[in-house]
Amino acid sequence: MNMLSLDPKQQVILESAWVAFSTYGFRKTSMDDIARGANMSRPALYLHYKNKDAIFRALVEGYYVQAVQAIETALGGDGPVQDRLTRAFAAQGGPAMEAMMNSPHGLELIDTGLHVAGEIVEDGEALLRRTYADWLSREAEAGAVTLPELADSIAYAMCTAHKGVKMTSKSFPDYTERLRVMALIFAQALAPA
Repeated sequence: MNMLSLDPKQQVILESAWVAFSTYGFRKTSMDDIARGANMSRPALYLHYKNKDAIFRALVEGYYVQAVQAIETALGGDGPVQDRLTRAFAAQGGPAMEAMMNSPHGLELIDTGLHVAGEIVEDGEALLRRTYADWLSREAEAGAVTLPELADSIAYAMCTAHKGVKMTSKSFPDYTERLRVMALIFAQALAPA
């Protein structure tokens, strides 16, 4: 689902849901909470989404669409490889990561994503890996990087490292700093000989 193609009511619902999930957690958020935040009745909410799971799945899908677009923009920008990777890794988490890390329910929301939207997460992660692998291949052809391994393997390592940083960071500033170091490490490993 492309978040840009949502009708305005669906966009308001998803924004309301994100606020409610961040504030109360997934389990404690009710459809009434989401409807109230979207300034609509609960029956009107059900015209758009059949339940909380469907709303959460739409949020996860929208996250991946936006993340891929932001990563492509960051990688396609100017500057050294390290700077572009730093921007891309930050874009991969995006504003959603800052909100989750500042929410007392962040870990619950990550866990909910795996359980409620597992196949969307799996497809989204594959799309992230493909985005990085395609960029690495283009950069290698242009001589900007050297690939010590296949682009797919390096992209897999990047995404796996990003997950590790996400799961182990104690705060958003800590997360941001660890991503900067991760970009430095990958840029040095990919530097042309």
